[in-house]
Amino acid sequence: MEAGHPSPDSSSEECTVLEALSGKGLDCHTHTGKVTALYCSGCEVCVCEECASGEHADHPTGPLLAALETHRDGLQERLTAAQNRLPQISEALVSLREILQQLTNQRALIEEDIHVSFEELHKTLDVRKSVLLMELEVTYGLKQKVLQAQLDTLLHGQRGIVDTCTQTEKALSGEASAASLQAERGLGERLGELASQGLPFQAEENDQLDLLMEAEGLRKSIHKLGTIITTSAVASQSEASGVGLEQCIVGLPACVTITTRDKAGGPCRSGNAILSAEVCTPDGSVADGEILDYKNGTYDFVYTVNKEGEFSLALRLYDQHIKGSPFRLRVTRSPDPEESPPTTTATSLTATATTSTGSSEGAKRRGKSPGSGSKKKGSRRTGSALGTPRRKENPIEDDLIFRIGTKGRNKGEFTNLQGVSASSSGRILIADSNNQCVQIFSNEGEFNSRFGVRGRSPGQLQRPTGVAVHPNGDIIIADYDNKWVSIFSSEGKYKAKLGSGRLMGPKGVSVDQNGHVIVVDNKACTVFIFQPTGKLVSKFGSRGNGDKQFAGPHFAAINNNNEIIVTDFHNHSVKVFTPEGELLLKFGSNGEGNGQFNAPTGVAVDVNGNIIVADWGNSRIQVFDSSGSFLSYINTSADPLYGPQGLALTSDGHVVVADSGNHCFKVYRYLQ
Repeated sequence: MEAGHPSPDSSSEECTVLEALSGKGLDCHTHTGKVTALYCSGCEVCVCEECASGEHADHPTGPLLAALETHRDGLQERLTAAQNRLPQISEALVSLREILQQLTNQRALIEEDIHVSFEELHKTLDVRKSVLLMELEVTYGLKQKVLQAQLDTLLHGQRGIVDTCTQTEKALSGEASAASLQAERGLGERLGELASQGLPFQAEENDQLDLLMEAEGLRKSIHKLGTIITTSAVASQSEASGVGLEQCIVGLPACVTITTRDKAGGPCRSGNAILSAEVCTPDGSVADGEILDYKNGTYDFVYTVNKEGEFSLALRLYDQHIKGSPFRLRVTRSPDPEESPPTTTATSLTATATTSTGSSEGAKRRGKSPGSGSKKKGSRRTGSALGTPRRKENPIEDDLIFRIGTKGRNKGEFTNLQGVSASSSGRILIADSNNQCVQIFSNEGEFNSRFGVRGRSPGQLQRPTGVAVHPNGDIIIADYDNKWVSIFSSEGKYKAKLGSGRLMGPKGVSVDQNGHVIVVDNKACTVFIFQPTGKLVSKFGSRGNGDKQFAGPHFAAINNNNEIIVTDFHNHSVKVFTPEGELLLKFGSNGEGNGQFNAPTGVAVDVNGNIIVADWGNSRIQVFDSSGSFLSYINTSADPLYGPQGLALTSDGHVVVADSGNHCFKVYRYLQ
């Protein structure tokens, strides 16, 4: 307060609040009998008329009711502003609790993995210990047998000489006679034999038994065994840059660089953050691309769009949009399209949208993988956004039987599931790509088991994309990032690998009627045929748009004639080859109509030779006869697919498909 103007006491302060809330003045504390019907906005107190003409004469005053309305309007604005924060706080609390819960789950899972890994190491060490002890026993036994036999021979010779010498000395101590002559002659002959007999005086074996344990290198390796991977990167501070954020040319690869930062805005210096990217139009079509991790906190998203138009580019870190995301992207044609054929990048994008009530997402894949973390609100594509509308009358009247899975890292949860296989023994196998494992279920959807350890050593999985079951029961897995195919027993025990050094990016895998392993190499645009031993039988295909060429092939199926059916992702077609690589049939074109594709992925063949194809970009499943003529759709309208990948027929005749965008697999009735 200025000098000369008394400060209101506590009673006056109460007056300002009570009077403002009551809407009518009270008795003035300064002037008895006067009512405070005015309000001094300078001192923020209620005053009477005498106060207003006296000590508050130079202050702005006005009617109390008007001041009350102004006060209440301001109070209401602040109340509304405060209340508007509550949903935001609630949403943040839910998100943080889920992230914290997922972090706890991840810790438990990794803890379990550590125990299992070291138990396996203990078992391996125990086996090696037993082998060494056995080798020691065998080697000792062989040497001991030789030396013991030599010792027994010498002892026997020694006893013979001593006994004969004793008898001879006794004979010589007696009187010589004709009667003893014959006995003495016999002793002489025996002594002659003993004196000349060959005895093993030199050792026929040595005493060497040593142990060579080159354990120092192993100890050093053990000290470095295992690494806990994480980053401090947060989406709200991370940034994207590059021309590819705003524009690109049809068919040519474009690049966006993502720089991850921590909560303070400082640069993250390590890799392995979990990024996902999605390029789409309002009708839901999605481009193809790959995220490259430079292990220094920066990442490149390289993608290709094969049609012009306005697109949305979404970049997410731990399933949250980074700064500025989603970005508006314009795709135009190059001046001379003839010189710019479509270029295939490494692999198809992960579709990251979930329903607004989506389930808990899994912990991050151990290393790098798109789209993991806690559940977030997102968009879900409706039927109208999936290309051709589903027809109400479906000729084969197929329906969803059940769906299994949500986004996550626990048993029965998935993050970007890819390949699917079904065994004759009634098992469904899922290649859970970003969780680096294979999960196994019964035909009824009951979880049986899972196996897989992340890594780049034989027997470990880095990015499983395809899975198949050999007639002998072995499980065959295409590992995209490790660039080989691994073979496991039916129980998930590692047996062997094939294709190392030949494969560039194996996506799909299947087995023909001769037991050969068919591998679709997405990066090399080639189909390889191996014996289970790893010997290359043949290969065919190259990059391009020709009939015997591919642009990002995905999966393959084998029909009753041992012919190989391959989905050609970027060429929007399905091709059928002989085992020798001769083209027999090609069908499909880019579009949304019956028999057209927007990037086909999974494929299967029924007993009648009908071909079932997962149409990834159109999010549907189509059925064709053996000549490639369109028959019908699998009816998926009740629970729409979002980016279907692998597809197979179960032993009980149903269709199972990996619904990658919804992080689950679905089983449909299929009437052959």
